[in-house]
Amino acid sequence: MNTQDLKQKFGIIGNNPLLERAVDIARQVAPTDLNVVINGESGTGKEVFPQIIHQNSARKHGPYIAVNCGALPEGTIDSELFGHEKGAFTGATEARKGYFEVANGGTIFLDEVGELPLATQARLLRVLESGEYIKVGSSKVQKTDVRVVAATNINFYQALEKEKFRADLYYRLNTVPIYLPPLRERKEDIHLLFRKFTSDFAAKYRMPVVKLNPDAEQVLVGYYWPGNIRQLKNIAEQISIIEKNREINAETLLKYLPQYNSNNVPSVVRTDSGNSSFENDREIIFKVLRDTRAEINDLKKIVFDLVSGKSVKVNPVNPDNVQILNGGYNDVDESHNGTLTIHSPMPHNNQSSQVIEVEETLSLQDKEIDMIKKALRKHKGKRKNAAKELGISERTLYRKINEYAIEE
Repeated sequence: MNTQDLKQKFGIIGNNPLLERAVDIARQVAPTDLNVVINGESGTGKEVFPQIIHQNSARKHGPYIAVNCGALPEGTIDSELFGHEKGAFTGATEARKGYFEVANGGTIFLDEVGELPLATQARLLRVLESGEYIKVGSSKVQKTDVRVVAATNINFYQALEKEKFRADLYYRLNTVPIYLPPLRERKEDIHLLFRKFTSDFAAKYRMPVVKLNPDAEQVLVGYYWPGNIRQLKNIAEQISIIEKNREINAETLLKYLPQYNSNNVPSVVRTDSGNSSFENDREIIFKVLRDTRAEINDLKKIVFDLVSGKSVKVNPVNPDNVQILNGGYNDVDESHNGTLTIHSPMPHNNQSSQVIEVEETLSLQDKEIDMIKKALRKHKGKRKNAAKELGISERTLYRKINEYAIEE
């Protein structure tokens, strides 16, 4: 089966060279037993490619199991993957087969493999190297014949540097890498996908197909699409249901594109086979940047009020970064390193010229840590509420707390 036939069979839409390359690699590697890692942002359609590989392999009549590693509780993840014996832990009232035992002779798809704990990574490495594993609560070595296809949206090189992912497991898994480009690297495919989705929803809901005018098409193609194909499909469905006028202009479309001005930023150039570092935790980065600007603007206002002789009540976030010296201040400079300096050219009470300096850190990591601490304090350590306040998932917040060693 050639590349075009595969695209048609599995509903893959687009003619972007990077997408064509990904489908072609999947087609070529399918008949082998090589391990594959599919790398791409969330919402790019990574879940389709393990099915392409499985259904075009000699294992196509065997089991196919898809496992979302990020959704498995850390305390039971080994039991889920490798099984357990009766009485292995509290609540283990009977023996249970793990996914690697059930998938024997077939293919197992490990989505979000970068979320696996290090101890589980060691167990997975043994399965990949020798096909052996041990159930939780057992001492008996068992064998399995399973092909592993993994997917992740993390930057493996960063994870290796931070020792969040085992290097030996990475090289064992990443025998054949497949990269799925985000929508912003597939601009020529965006309108094709939108038309396909709106056509499908028109048939589903029995209503006329919506169409975009030229201005709306430009907005559609120019948007950053942080949620990629999943976000595009959701917006196509919303517009198909809500809008009575079936010809959509740019103004109408913009109503459905959240934070258009914030997210429509230049794409980061990819310099390696993985995603750029900026692709990770994009939501919190944008929030940090917006809040940093707001804090600097507030700080400027306070300084100018002080200069004008107004009474100002200040509740500094970090008083160690603010130094105020007595004197008359009538000149304000803003340097490029985030420091506000107020000069007093005239001596006051026989003192020399005075300076007020407000040092604003521009480190994204420091701002992330500060924001996370604030959110946790505000919600009294309740991570679910703090994550909602920050606009990120609870799992991302948990990872950030561990990564930065934040004490709650």
